[in-house]
Amino acid sequence: MIFTHIFFDLDGTLIDSSEGIHNGFVQTFERLGLPVPSNKKIRTFMGPPLEVTFREEISEESAAQAVQLYRDYYENKGQFEAHLYDGIKEVLEKLSQDPNKKIYITTSKNEPTARKMCKYLGITEFFDDIYGATPATFNKADVLQRAITENNANKDHSVIVGDTKYDMIGGKTFGIKTLAVTWGFGTNETLLEENPDFVADTSQELWNILK
Repeated sequence: MIFTHIFFDLDGTLIDSSEGIHNGFVQTFERLGLPVPSNKKIRTFMGPPLEVTFREEISEESAAQAVQLYRDYYENKGQFEAHLYDGIKEVLEKLSQDPNKKIYITTSKNEPTARKMCKYLGITEFFDDIYGATPATFNKADVLQRAITENNANKDHSVIVGDTKYDMIGGKTFGIKTLAVTWGFGTNETLLEENPDFVADTSQELWNILK
């Protein structure tokens, strides 16, 4: 299979940002005067859009305030509490050197923050563009659709790479191939339940599939 358009999730796929995300949720609940969820519970917040998580965990009315508190912490500190997974920079570098491939980030993380993180981690140059959550498009499927449409991606030769079921569902919604990586935030059980087209357990396996 030859892929011409590759759409990467960010958190849990390219970067381990769990420390900053965890701290962001802890700070938010504390500042709202609410009980802080367990570490295991916070782990389940990693993947879905913030808006969805806070509506479910707090209330519809307080969700907007919670999102703002989280982003205040994340912008000032949390985004720097992250690092690339082993071997990922090498994979991105090699993919970016192939003139027949276009590579993108499609994340439900706030788009300006996603761009800052990529710059901080030194990977911006490898991507043809970076797509993230905006007020109008914050679900993974919406972000992915925007990226596919704006770049006239050939769906038969496109793939989304991600670590949660939301990435797999987004890919299947728009009829592109799905590649699950097993080192991220999603549990392998819920990830594999979505029957991804490809599965990578290491960055080397990821390269072997995408090259």
